[in-house]
Amino acid sequence: MPQKLNHTTLPILAIGALGGTVSMRATQPGTKAGEALFSGMVQLHEGLDVRIETLCLVPSASLCFNLLLEVLIWAQDQVKLGAQGIVITQGTDTLEESAFFLDLLWNADVPLVLTGAMRSSDQPSPDGPANLLDASRVALDTHSRKRGVLVVMNAQIHQAQHVRKCSSMALEAFSSPLFGPAGVMIEHRACYLRKACARTVLPIPRSIHHKVALLQASLSADTVLLEHVLALGYDALVVSAFGAGNVSVEWADLIDQITTEIPVLVGTRTGSGSTAEASCGFIGSELDLTDRGAVMCGLLCPYKARILIWLLIGSGLGREVGKHLQRLGFKAAET
Repeated sequence: MPQKLNHTTLPILAIGALGGTVSMRATQPGTKAGEALFSGMVQLHEGLDVRIETLCLVPSASLCFNLLLEVLIWAQDQVKLGAQGIVITQGTDTLEESAFFLDLLWNADVPLVLTGAMRSSDQPSPDGPANLLDASRVALDTHSRKRGVLVVMNAQIHQAQHVRKCSSMALEAFSSPLFGPAGVMIEHRACYLRKACARTVLPIPRSIHHKVALLQASLSADTVLLEHVLALGYDALVVSAFGAGNVSVEWADLIDQITTEIPVLVGTRTGSGSTAEASCGFIGSELDLTDRGAVMCGLLCPYKARILIWLLIGSGLGREVGKHLQRLGFKAAET
């Protein structure tokens, strides 16, 4: 059961802890990790009904889609119980992917905010407490409503669609290439840099047993894995391609065969920018791959493209991925 720190009719903040660096701290015997995260934060507890629950304690590299669906249900239940804001803490390794997964399914106006830490509590100047406090303030800010899932790190507010972890260990590890942060924290309050936009929310997947392969193009890469994608039973393939969406001649020929059986998405491995639509026509270019049946991901990175197609397949919409990339704003509508 969630831990209640107040028992009055105060604004409700629900906090779910999943583990990660932000949870790496000593606790008193019998104290749950979620409670330990916020112990001593008097400025957070004042005037609030703070409800804290440890949902799991695993490194974020070990999170999975099924567990995130359970987190989604927990968060939806908190809204039904009257929460005005919800915070999820987890490790930063997969934070961008977790946020995008939840954002695609989050249909409430109530803010759902993810945060974590780059430094554990036993290191000098740990950032966890500040990130947690900022995330809680963002979650309770009325201007955060109808913005879907947000990521708060290092006094910046990022939209789940755009945020990326761009550095392995730096405090400023998270950014939103091309788009920039949606807001910043100034004097303990959220200051948004742009208005909330209309969102597209996907249905909850009916099936969860399908699987999506993600393969990255590299110089002189062999084709062994590509040759076995269909035989291994994958339901879709995402290719992390060179530049604006290019692969070798050998990869292009195999993609030609694979697209007849399962969806193939092509994103850029560069970390920023869009795949092209009509720039090059050589074998293995975006024009060639499109002709072979592949779908270019536009501004959506390969990691998040894998999440999108997994959710779509689970709802029976796998062949409509191109339309959803347009609806979600990752590529221009076809003319």
